[in-house]
Amino acid sequence: MHADFQNHQGFTLIELMIVAAIIGILAALALPAYQDYTVRTKVAEGLTLATSAKAAVIETISSNATSAIAAYSGTGPAAANSYTYVFSPSKHVNSIAIAAIANTAAVALTEGRISITYAAGLDAALNAPLLLTPGSGTLTAGTPSASIMLGQPIIWGCAIASANAFRYVPANCRYLP
Repeated sequence: MHADFQNHQGFTLIELMIVAAIIGILAALALPAYQDYTVRTKVAEGLTLATSAKAAVIETISSNATSAIAAYSGTGPAAANSYTYVFSPSKHVNSIAIAAIANTAAVALTEGRISITYAAGLDAALNAPLLLTPGSGTLTAGTPSASIMLGQPIIWGCAIASANAFRYVPANCRYLP
């Protein structure tokens, strides 16, 4: 039994230092990637929550043939003559506002735009709200080629006013408005 202890060799200090260095390098590479991933996941939550705001824009335009639609402030109950949409802040999203429409018979390109404003930590990372712009035609650099045309499908452009935020938003939102 005593002979077994003499033949057993442990790890040398240099081997342990190499393993510690490898673990340190892997952690240094993985941690920033994981942090970016968690921010992207929280941004995606805002886009998911905005789905009902998109539906409210479409429904309100289709049910108001030639009238104005008041803006929705982003939280709380809707104002008179506004969208049929109500948003309560979530853990990661502060507000989802919808721009006014002057006349539903002739909608301008930025009217009905949805602005997603994120909570403190995300807002600092993004530096700007995420913008969803309704329109018709095709998408060019995150913007519809034409304003909403009655009887035509509504498409949604996506953009953010900060190029530094591109790494946090989906690929179809990596455009400047």
